[in-house]
Amino acid sequence: MTFSMVIVLYFDYANEKEAEKVSEKLQSAGISSAGADGAVSSAQSGETSSKQEEVKRLPGGKIKKKDKHEVVIEKVVRNRRKCITVVKGLELFGVKLSDASKKLGKKFATGASVVKGPTEKEQIDVQGDVAYDIVDFITETWPDVPEAAIFFIEDGKKVPAA
Repeated sequence: MTFSMVIVLYFDYANEKEAEKVSEKLQSAGISSAGADGAVSSAQSGETSSKQEEVKRLPGGKIKKKDKHEVVIEKVVRNRRKCITVVKGLELFGVKLSDASKKLGKKFATGASVVKGPTEKEQIDVQGDVAYDIVDFITETWPDVPEAAIFFIEDGKKVPAA
């Protein structure tokens, strides 16, 4: 007796609510119910593959979401009137951060450096308030970075740059 036959037999005897719960559990575990001939329907296979792309299962049942490819620009104020513009996420688009910091420093005539942020990921610190000018420079210099993937953090909220 195959696994799909066991599922079909179980569904014949269980009430509808229990059957829905079991099918949801099986789909979340990556097991889909098969038809009588053993073929998985195309709608179910497409649905599970999109779920697998979004999340990654770790040992112990933990689920890790994949990082979204986005550039986050944040303005940090220090000493009341001095600002630092922080650029995070450029490395996700294949940009070397050391080269990017050199280009940003030359373009805006300020100091720019690659530092490790609080989450142990590298980010670029640019001296001065150049947050809005930096978007045009990033999209012109690196065409792989779409403007729709650039966000600002203003008042603790993520706002799209476009």
